[in-house]
Amino acid sequence: MVNFSLKDKVALVTGGSYGIGFAIAKALAQAGARIAFNCRSEEHLNQALSDYQELGIDALGYICDVTSEEQVQHMVEDIKQRMGIIDILVNNAGIIKRIPMTEMTVDEYKQVIDVDLTAPFIVSKAVIPGMITKGHGKIINICSMMSELGRETVSAYAAAKGGLKMLTRNIASEYGEYNIQCNGIGPGYIATPQTAPLRERQADGSRHPFDSFIVAKTPAARWGTTEDLEGPAVFLASDASNFVNGHILYVDGGILAYIGKQPK
Repeated sequence: MVNFSLKDKVALVTGGSYGIGFAIAKALAQAGARIAFNCRSEEHLNQALSDYQELGIDALGYICDVTSEEQVQHMVEDIKQRMGIIDILVNNAGIIKRIPMTEMTVDEYKQVIDVDLTAPFIVSKAVIPGMITKGHGKIINICSMMSELGRETVSAYAAAKGGLKMLTRNIASEYGEYNIQCNGIGPGYIATPQTAPLRERQADGSRHPFDSFIVAKTPAARWGTTEDLEGPAVFLASDASNFVNGHILYVDGGILAYIGKQPK
């Protein structure tokens, strides 16, 4: 029988206070995992703890900057003391700055690289020794369609997510022999509060131009939802994926497979 159960597994979801991270953490908890997460502010921490409690999830939350190796090491050690060795890591924390490349400062570029690429390295480095000791582990990196495609104004984000794809493959290559599987999820365009303005109807009742663009480019003819990412995350975190390693699972409604409709 295929085993999707995560009963008693310890899962750390970075950036798990809202959005995609929260949805994935919720799904892992519903499959039986014990959840730890981090965020950057006390306000987000308190709101997230309340949101988890409403769902009956007793999550352990931390204020932690995942670009700081010292803070990450302290968080991982505290999780170990309070919950046990981490079985599942979801590197979800990320940022994007939509700035034309020639207008972006080096500091802005480095900030995106630090959060979206260096931080997954730091957190993975911190949890892998425990996974080796335990004899198994699952690492899920939240990649992007920008791991494969370029687009105007997202040079730093695309560079980081492309790098994260290759970090995923390298972790799989380096630590697969220790029964550690490292895979990625590449979300398509997901309907979240952050993207809501791009989906609002115009004054004349028509779609927002970007909304029309995304729907036309997606064979599923819709935006994704955070729920669309839950099943793939549980699969990659469970024993059902024990021989899946170094793979990026694109949950994009088919965008990457589609050339788009012919203009009328």
